[in-house]
Amino acid sequence: MPKIQMRDNKQGDSSATRLQRTIENRERAARERRQQAIIGVIVVIIVAAMLAAVGITAYQAAYVQPQKKVEQSAKSNHNLDNIDPSIRPSGVNSKNGILLSKDGYGKQAAGAPTVATYFDPLCPGCGNFNRTVDETLIKMVEAGQINLELHPMSFLDGLSTDHYSTRVSSAIAYIASYDNDPKHLLQFINSIFSERFQPEEGDGYQATPNKALVDLAEDAGVANKIANEAFNLHYVKWQEVINENTPEEKALWNVSGSNKGAMTTPTVTINGKLVDLNAASEKQMDPLEAILKSLGIDKEHVGKSGHMPKVTYKSKPLDL
Repeated sequence: MPKIQMRDNKQGDSSATRLQRTIENRERAARERRQQAIIGVIVVIIVAAMLAAVGITAYQAAYVQPQKKVEQSAKSNHNLDNIDPSIRPSGVNSKNGILLSKDGYGKQAAGAPTVATYFDPLCPGCGNFNRTVDETLIKMVEAGQINLELHPMSFLDGLSTDHYSTRVSSAIAYIASYDNDPKHLLQFINSIFSERFQPEEGDGYQATPNKALVDLAEDAGVANKIANEAFNLHYVKWQEVINENTPEEKALWNVSGSNKGAMTTPTVTINGKLVDLNAASEKQMDPLEAILKSLGIDKEHVGKSGHMPKVTYKSKPLDL
């Protein structure tokens, strides 16, 4: 029987190895394609979520947040209009301001517009504002050219160590309620805002005792008994409502500047319409110039009863 010789199988083995490698490469490529597809889907989901978030944020900024502002403002007005009479000072009107004119507290000079000022006794900007405009405003009140409505606030109380803003704002409301001469109150306010007296807010604040404030009130003409009682925090609950709700009144929000859409002090309105002090500053006008221009009266006519502002008791301020 012929002898059968065994053929070398190295070539077969090489072919099988190449085939196996080819299969493995194909499987690896398929796995990579599947992974890339999964990653692509994840990226699409993430991008879609990001776009949705941006859309929601934009929607909130454009529609929801302004609507909340309006709702808060409406709620604010409701709260301010319905303050418990037992906590409201008797010298304060339905707008929670101290209205005065040449005819006294709570009375309006015939045909004259009403200038309202919102301020905190500790506010440096309010001090500068007072020193710039109050002398002129007082002259206009005395001449029957304007009515003046004062809105003392105390939101800066935390920047003093002894509740300075609360004590002084409460005293302003108390004096208006129990002293029958508006000139006394106006002089007292001028005194607290004088450069030699107004304390520094924050770290530089120095404690201001009631005695020093009582002295200012008496120097302004307030009777001793009223002056001593004025700083005993009679209207804290009323002030809390004012501080919480007044900044939410839409009519008081800045319409320009870095604080657009928020209330700041000092704030000025004429017949309830905002005087844009930020725009005035951009035009290099000081607050007094802005107020006089908004009223439509020349500076040389201030204090002269025969010269009334162009703005009447029912018209809006003139454009700056």
